[in-house]
Amino acid sequence: MEPVLDLAGIGFGPSNLALAIAVEEHARPVRARFFERQARFGWHRGMLLEDATMQVSFLKDLVTLRNPTSTFSFLCYLRDRGRLVDFVNGKNLFPLRREFHDYFEWAAERVAHHVSYGVEAGMVQVDGDGFEFVAGEETVRARNLVLATGLEANLPEGVEAGERIWHNKDLLTRVEGLKDPRQVVVVGAGQSAAEAVAFFHERFPAAEVHGVFARYGYSPADDSSFANRIFDPAAVDDFYGAPEEVKQRLMGYHANTNYGVVDGDLIEELYRRVYREKVVGRQRLLLHNTSRLTEVNSDGKCVIESLADGGQLPVDADVIVYATGYRPADPVRVLGGLAEHCERDERGRLKVTRDYRVVTGDGIRGGIYLQGGTEHTHGITSSLLSNTAVRVGEILESVLRRVRQTAEPKLQAVQ
Repeated sequence: MEPVLDLAGIGFGPSNLALAIAVEEHARPVRARFFERQARFGWHRGMLLEDATMQVSFLKDLVTLRNPTSTFSFLCYLRDRGRLVDFVNGKNLFPLRREFHDYFEWAAERVAHHVSYGVEAGMVQVDGDGFEFVAGEETVRARNLVLATGLEANLPEGVEAGERIWHNKDLLTRVEGLKDPRQVVVVGAGQSAAEAVAFFHERFPAAEVHGVFARYGYSPADDSSFANRIFDPAAVDDFYGAPEEVKQRLMGYHANTNYGVVDGDLIEELYRRVYREKVVGRQRLLLHNTSRLTEVNSDGKCVIESLADGGQLPVDADVIVYATGYRPADPVRVLGGLAEHCERDERGRLKVTRDYRVVTGDGIRGGIYLQGGTEHTHGITSSLLSNTAVRVGEILESVLRRVRQTAEPKLQAVQ
């Protein structure tokens, strides 16, 4: 059996990719491997629209806030691709989403020797000072686990995805099979919903596109300089140490930096399209505010109902796209029975230390770390790119500290 790993990462999205880079750059060798059930690296491929841009500065890439001299930075990627000068001349902090995905793939290829793709981790069991699990056809033993299980698509209760009902995560992977639609419905008020509305309206010039949302209109994201401090690494310390009441207030105050909001330029573009169609007398971009979708059938038939006056508009849609966000995947699902040894607070949420380690019972000596699923303890950046580079540095430091603490008593006993 191969030597025990210092850490095993389960899931290999941007968060554990950043951790793999931190491992690669560490001054001393770190025994680490990552296990990903996808056949290759991929991040929201279904929403890599041609003109969609990132909502976060390129400087908040996989490494820069942790190590500004790293050769894994977005700027080094641009130099390698021969576009550094062109990007600088563009005076733009926000790259195309497709370009940032290519950056991720470029970085993932450079650390591929740490990753096993196309394998799914089995249930984890305790193994002495660490853990053991089966991945593919091998047994993996590791002193620490880093769980990055990502997000799961969120659909309204009672709605099931099907041939004509999609979550927006599958937009690009399924749209090729959509031929000359007459009616398209997009549900949601956030960035992904607005992007989907604009995409369908442009791609299918004969189709009527219905945007359905409960708000009066799309709300702009607050990306002002002071508000953006909520994404600072120091804000994690403030949030973690705050009383629960203050944490709830902070999440409420700053939800409009990330949740259910839309880039201002896209809002203005959609408004221009609606107004232009009113002028020319052919309106096919129809935004239904203060409304909801009801009586949804698998064949696309549905009703757009006004929340204001109860008015109903039947629609026979070729496709209904729910841009209704994501929810954190259960980060300890892979632990099986071990999950019972993970301590929870009075609301049933996992207790997590400042270094992103799950608080466990005395019988668990290995460390279980979370990348995601810590919004209740660490704040809004839990599942966002903004603090990823700093977070993985903190996790790696904690892992190696625990490895040293475990090794020291054994070394003393030998002496």
